[in-house]
Amino acid sequence: MEALDQQLIFAGAALLCASAGSVLDVRERRIPNCITGPAIAGGLILHGVTGGWHGLAGSALAGAIAGALFLTLYLAGGMGGGDVKMMAAVGCIDGLASLRCAVIATAIAGGLFALGVSLYRGRIGETARNVGSLLLHYRTAGFTPHPNLNLGNRHALRIPYAVAIAAGCLFTFCNLAWGARW
Repeated sequence: MEALDQQLIFAGAALLCASAGSVLDVRERRIPNCITGPAIAGGLILHGVTGGWHGLAGSALAGAIAGALFLTLYLAGGMGGGDVKMMAAVGCIDGLASLRCAVIATAIAGGLFALGVSLYRGRIGETARNVGSLLLHYRTAGFTPHPNLNLGNRHALRIPYAVAIAAGCLFTFCNLAWGARW
């Protein structure tokens, strides 16, 4: 099997995982460990079987990188733990070859999704002010949770971020299928 075919299978598996997580995130507002745990293990096994120790190590590194990037948002109070684990699972399944595309596409999709929800709810001005407050807070207090603008605030707009992760996975899959190599 060619490397591109393998990457397409990996990206398809990541898309399937993120899609399942999206359904639960929209429906229940959480991503259970029974989705992310087996996905992480499956990604590691898949890469270990297809690429040996090198593939296993690359999968583990991709999962660690993706998880660590999103862990910073969790620690800052802006993302749930299930989202972090879902992104780590996507990293393990996608592997290093597609990680950059998946992470960047997910971040862009998350921003666009948040903007769309803000527009739909008629809170674009409030959202813009909150972004400014967050940037000022992080500049002066470091990357610590804002006292009011975090997941603990019941009045803050929230999005099921697994949908953005699935959109990033869909973009990655299509990018590979069309041979764009972004």
